[in-house]
Amino acid sequence: MKLYLVRHGETDWNIESKIQGQTDIALNERGRQQAEEFAARIAGGDYQVDSIYTSSKQRALETARIIGAALKIEPRIQPGIEEICLGKWEGYTWKQVKELFGEEYRLWRDNRRYQVPPMGESYQQLLDRLLPAIRDITRKEKGNVLVVTHSAVIMTLMSYVYDTPFEDMAKNYKTGNAGIVELDVDLIKNN
Repeated sequence: MKLYLVRHGETDWNIESKIQGQTDIALNERGRQQAEEFAARIAGGDYQVDSIYTSSKQRALETARIIGAALKIEPRIQPGIEEICLGKWEGYTWKQVKELFGEEYRLWRDNRRYQVPPMGESYQQLLDRLLPAIRDITRKEKGNVLVVTHSAVIMTLMSYVYDTPFEDMAKNYKTGNAGIVELDVDLIKNN
């Protein structure tokens, strides 16, 4: 059983380098096109997919629906795989966050796994809701699963599975819009 983690297509906030987090931003036209191109690759046999799960955020849900239509698979919303909540920082760029929330940002940057941004959640809190959600999916499914989710979710899971520092997640595991990461389910079950 394979787990395919797919990041949603592009949004206007991606172009503007704004932090999305839990803010529910829709795909833009390019994001829809990315999802359609990705769906065509999957439908063309690049990957064998038996089921699709998605975050409830509209950027992920729309991406999943486009892929699902191409594969004739109805995506299912899975609670727990939504993007990290970055609280008061959402809607700002990282440059603005550094300027406006200097000390809070520095504390978070230096210990992002456990430090909670203002009114947000830490990467460990994200992991604490993500792992049960992924394990729930893998218990229910026997075949290969495609999970449409978000950048921080993918980076967090990969950092956890491969036991790499969370401070290096963007350097190690950054996934572009409509990008895919393949993960063997046993790596999650055994951790």
